[in-house]
Amino acid sequence: MGDAPVIRITKQFRFESAHALWGYDGPCKNIHGHSYQLFVTVKGRPVNQPGNPKHGMLIDFSVLKKIVHEQVIDRFDHALLVNENSPHMEMVLDNQLFGKVVPLPYQPTCEYMVHDFAARIKAALPQHVSLHTLRLHETSTSYAEWCADDN
Repeated sequence: MGDAPVIRITKQFRFESAHALWGYDGPCKNIHGHSYQLFVTVKGRPVNQPGNPKHGMLIDFSVLKKIVHEQVIDRFDHALLVNENSPHMEMVLDNQLFGKVVPLPYQPTCEYMVHDFAARIKAALPQHVSLHTLRLHETSTSYAEWCADDN
C-alpha cells in the first residue's frame, strides 16, 4: 500500500465523578456528580510491516484503552474532585463520608479537566502516535474540547 496515510482513530470512555466549584455563583458550587464521556482521538501512520502482528494498525485499541484507564479513568472514576486550595479540601479531609477524593491544583471544571487529561495521555502514548483531540462531555449536551492544533 506504499507509505501509510495519516489516520485518526477515536475511542470512547465513560466514568462517574462528583465535584464542587469553589466560588462559583450558581448551583454547581454544591457537590454534584456527572456521568462523563471522554472521546480520545489519536493520529499517526499505521504500522506498515507485513508480518508484524500490528500491521495496518495505528495503535491497538486495547493499548489505547490501557493508557487512558491508567492515566484518567482509574484515578477519576467514582471520585470526588476538589480544588486543593479550596475550603472543600478541608471539609473532605475532616469527614470520613468521602472515600475517594482527588485533590487537584485547579478548579475541577470540564475545561481544566480536559486540559489535564490531555497532558496525562500525551505523555503515555507511544512515540509514533500523537494526541489529536479530546472531547469531555459533562452532560449529553455540554462538553469541552482540547485540540493539539490549538496547543
